[in-house]
Amino acid sequence: MISGKRNKISFYDVTKRTIDLIGSIILLIVFSPIIIISALLIKITSPGPVMVEKTNEHMKRLGRGGKVFRLFKFRSMMVEADKLEKTDPRFKQVYIEKRTAGYYKPKNDPRISKVGKFLRKHSIDEIPQLINVLKGEMSIVGPRPYLPEELVEQQKIFPGTEKYIKEVLTVRPGITGFWQITGRSDIKFDKRIEMDAYYARKKSLLFDVLIILKTPWAMISGKGAV
Repeated sequence: MISGKRNKISFYDVTKRTIDLIGSIILLIVFSPIIIISALLIKITSPGPVMVEKTNEHMKRLGRGGKVFRLFKFRSMMVEADKLEKTDPRFKQVYIEKRTAGYYKPKNDPRISKVGKFLRKHSIDEIPQLINVLKGEMSIVGPRPYLPEELVEQQKIFPGTEKYIKEVLTVRPGITGFWQITGRSDIKFDKRIEMDAYYARKKSLLFDVLIILKTPWAMISGKGAV
């Protein structure tokens, strides 16, 4: 038992981490053919790296306790897409929509490649996040891994969401989660962060299992993906 200022390690925490380690290894093996094919398609059809660049600001996400980590993700957009939305007039609308619509994901983003659209629709671009799970930065199930600037911008649009953000940052973000199986990008930030906070508060392995069981259909259907 750990006492003092350090948090106690619960049965839930130990079990969840064990499931994450075993599950991520199994999933990497199972998805290895898809990983190889996706990497080849990205390389053949779009100039640039297979993964989103390490320097891309969009890959800096907030983990448990607000710690920033590098997210691993298949590249579905142009190289340096994060810079283009701020500097290229062609993508000015993308920059505006992200910060005013309440979704932080434009519905029709012209920076996305043809292969990228398919990868995003079926969440294949997120498979590399299993590396983040192995590193202990993420969990298989958890809240969305939010961008620091996303939380700042969305709080301006949806005041009163601060309490939910604090709750969300008490747990590891996940590859899949409550809002992902419910509607994904069709759900605005205020409802999404409330759902994520509910998940963080609940801490239920049974809830995790339910989310995992519903995830394959969310991937296949592509509902709410952008």
